[in-house]
Amino acid sequence: MMRTLRRILSTVLLLSGTTLPAAAQEIDFSGSWVPIYHEDGPERLPGPELADYLGLPINDAARLRAESYDADRISAVSEYQCRQHAADYGDRGLANMRVTTDYDALTQRMTTLHTRINFHDAERTIYLDGRSHPPADAPHSWGGFSTAVWMGNMLRITTTHLKAYYIRRNGVPSSDRRTLTEYWVRHGDLLTVVSITDDPVFLTERLVRSQSWTIDSGQRLGSNWCDYAAELPLGEGVVPHWLPGTNPYLKEFSEWYGIPYEATRGGAETMYPEYRQKLKQTFSTLDRCGRYCTCFNANTGCNVR
Repeated sequence: MMRTLRRILSTVLLLSGTTLPAAAQEIDFSGSWVPIYHEDGPERLPGPELADYLGLPINDAARLRAESYDADRISAVSEYQCRQHAADYGDRGLANMRVTTDYDALTQRMTTLHTRINFHDAERTIYLDGRSHPPADAPHSWGGFSTAVWMGNMLRITTTHLKAYYIRRNGVPSSDRRTLTEYWVRHGDLLTVVSITDDPVFLTERLVRSQSWTIDSGQRLGSNWCDYAAELPLGEGVVPHWLPGTNPYLKEFSEWYGIPYEATRGGAETMYPEYRQKLKQTFSTLDRCGRYCTCFNANTGCNVR
């Protein structure tokens, strides 16, 4: 009788546009995972072009920061050389991941997930015990503070208290006020992670991205030691940068690929397919595939033209 009533109630709610909440079903994410680079391959493997802000809902402040970026900063400034990736960028980098799980001794329900990325040994703890996030002025870290809830067999993770970092590896910044929301779904040996970044400082809309992983039971993560070294003879305290209006590389990406310059400047409008209708198509005259033609697999390297 109760099953019949539930079916009837579900039908009524569905017809009225409302659905019953899905029952929580804990999925085991434990194991060693290897990233798959079929999504955003050129950006994640060889790295994005300078001044390529396509598809990013950035504002003028983010654009100004990105234009001042000089990649030599990582070589010249010691504090940049061995720093970990922030949690929202680490999942998209060139590193494998191990996930371990803690359980409550009495109920055998999951209480925490621990992730370890083998780029500078970045670790993160994800709490599933219902605790609240700390106040806004609490210390920030590269891993941030993460809590999670189950939505059926999908895990929703909310991360706050992240240190300022970058969204794209060509200087597009992210602030320490951003919030990262992730949705983890496992299908056998595949893990799909959809990440949503809300940044009131540098983004005008939510930035939605996804990445996939595959299980690798034979993987063993080691320690990623890093030593500071003066790689460029620039002197103590020098921070490579470009002052406003002096960066000579801002149009290189546009001219190489035949893309209108205004499109490469990014902004929320460039995220949507309708934006293509506004573009003057110039790239059809180019007879090259671009700078990186085979950079979609970490093992094959790049065919640079």
